[in-house]
Amino acid sequence: MTEAAPVHGHRLTDAWQHRGWLAWLLWPLSLLYGLLVRLRRALYREGWLTSERLPVPVIVVGNVVAGGAGKTPVVIALVQHLRARGFQVGVVSRGYGRRSQECLEVFVDSAVQDVGDEPVLIRRRTSAPVFVAASRAQAGRALLDEHPRIQLIVCDDGLQHTQLQRDLEIGVFDDRGVGNGFLLPAGPLREPWPRALDMLLHTGQQPAFADGFRASRQLASHALRADDSRVALADLVAGKPLLAVAAIAKPEAFFAMLRARGLPLAKTIALPDHADFSGWAGNADGACTVLCTEKDAVKLWAMEPDALAVPLVFEPEAAFWQALDMRLEPLLMH
Repeated sequence: MTEAAPVHGHRLTDAWQHRGWLAWLLWPLSLLYGLLVRLRRALYREGWLTSERLPVPVIVVGNVVAGGAGKTPVVIALVQHLRARGFQVGVVSRGYGRRSQECLEVFVDSAVQDVGDEPVLIRRRTSAPVFVAASRAQAGRALLDEHPRIQLIVCDDGLQHTQLQRDLEIGVFDDRGVGNGFLLPAGPLREPWPRALDMLLHTGQQPAFADGFRASRQLASHALRADDSRVALADLVAGKPLLAVAAIAKPEAFFAMLRARGLPLAKTIALPDHADFSGWAGNADGACTVLCTEKDAVKLWAMEPDALAVPLVFEPEAAFWQALDMRLEPLLMH
């Protein structure tokens, strides 16, 4: 049994893959959007709007397309890699979907409605300091004030946030590539493409174009309880019926990966990306074992404490790390 997110959202994202009637209907609006993007760039270029450089190198990880392309797993993998090399790393983010407008430090027990679900997940997975603010530059200043030993800042999203100067840009693409090539709202592009990027990383299994590096992604063989203890996925097969829920950009991909792990899903519930699970009653009678993503778990555990989060194992190819380390070496030699 499957429950789906609202149809209109799927209709628009489906339209972004082809130049059909809906895309052409919205195309005049995309021209206006493109004009505003170019105007904003010109204002920064001519100095009418000012950007800010922080005293440490900044890496921006982001998308040129709307919708989930796997950006957050890239940020997590990047921070873990840099920390393993001995660098003091911090993260800044807008904190998409949060209700607060304050500049805040993120902790593993921070209220998701105040800081956003992805920043909590990044803090939980990396233990690196994370700050959120509408202005990434403000978040960066606050991060450095509170953690002055930070040597490098990773910006979660923000390719289009030109207020913050950056030293390295990593563009993330899934198998959709640039879709139909139109700007929003007629297509998925947030800005005109092609555009210069320092590094390009494909997070899907079938990259839409040849340039860039590749990565592997699969679900772990275990799930996590709210207390971080583990349970093997194989042990769930003979237990209660399994209910999988996902409030991510592509919930069906998560469900397919669970099935690929041999889990017989009795029911799936697909919710809009970043849904806050308010009024959650998907397992009111407690008859099912609830499975979710780690991003959803930071919200769902408050209402479904026995839910199990299945981690994503994401690993860019070795050539990506080699190229990254080479680019970072001159930036970190002070």
